[in-house]
Amino acid sequence: MNFQQLRSIREAARRGYNLTEVANALFTSQPGVSRQIRELEDELGVVIFERNGKRLTGLTDPGKGILKIVDRLLVEAENLQQASLEYSGKKTGTLSIAATHTQARYALPKAVQSFRSAFPDVRIALQQSAPDHIAEWVLSGKADIGIATEGLSQFPDLVSFPCYRWSHLIVVPDGHPLLEHSPIRLQDLALYPLITYDVGFTGRGHIDAAFIDAGVTPDIVLTAMDSDVIKQYVSLGLGVGLVASMAFDHGRDKGLRAVEASHLFAPNVTRLAVRRGAYLRSYAYHFIEQFAPELTRDVVDKALLLASDQAA
Repeated sequence: MNFQQLRSIREAARRGYNLTEVANALFTSQPGVSRQIRELEDELGVVIFERNGKRLTGLTDPGKGILKIVDRLLVEAENLQQASLEYSGKKTGTLSIAATHTQARYALPKAVQSFRSAFPDVRIALQQSAPDHIAEWVLSGKADIGIATEGLSQFPDLVSFPCYRWSHLIVVPDGHPLLEHSPIRLQDLALYPLITYDVGFTGRGHIDAAFIDAGVTPDIVLTAMDSDVIKQYVSLGLGVGLVASMAFDHGRDKGLRAVEASHLFAPNVTRLAVRRGAYLRSYAYHFIEQFAPELTRDVVDKALLLASDQAA
């Protein structure tokens, strides 16, 4: 039994049993992955995967139990590597943070700046993507910390923490007719083309839910992942923007006006997530507390311990 066999099992389950994707993820060949899986099954005397010819189609009942053990073994192996670096007193390493563009652009800079002052020898790898991809990266160990508004609390193998609440803003060019309305109603917004986030990004679910509950059909003509892109097209007169409150700067966003929309859309909560059972370096705890001061090391450790006990 070796770690490459265990990684092949885990990646096959994560990637929908597509051995081509597994091979790419593990930097090996598809025949090599198949061989690793067969060798482990032969060694254990258990069929882990259901098959249709040479294709993997799912996990057998014993395979489901074995996968849980494989996950734990690989997490503990990764934890051992991190712990050895921590106990050796090394202050170097890489902190990998996965976040949506809005969080990376507007919420993280102060925490990153403070972190760099405290740990100048630790490199920060800041990755940006959709919430589902962020969750996948944290689960796979590609990222130590994930930060997003939507999705992170839906994964049982992630431990997520609420960090801060925010609301949406209505953004229009100077002199727009909507500025004459007080307060602005959903019915007023529906009279104009709207520009906002892609589905699954930055509170888009609350925007859609508000219109549905009110029985109003919005004319969403353009969507984007990036708040700056939304504001750019608003400035060109293509529509009314709906953006996160932290994404608007009254001094920098010249030519645009922002109107509070907390009376129209439910508040959003940005969450920070780490993998259940993960070993966090001391600098990871430092970053978490810089980003969300209420998330002290003690608070994070208690949540991780509780999650591990519940999974046992």
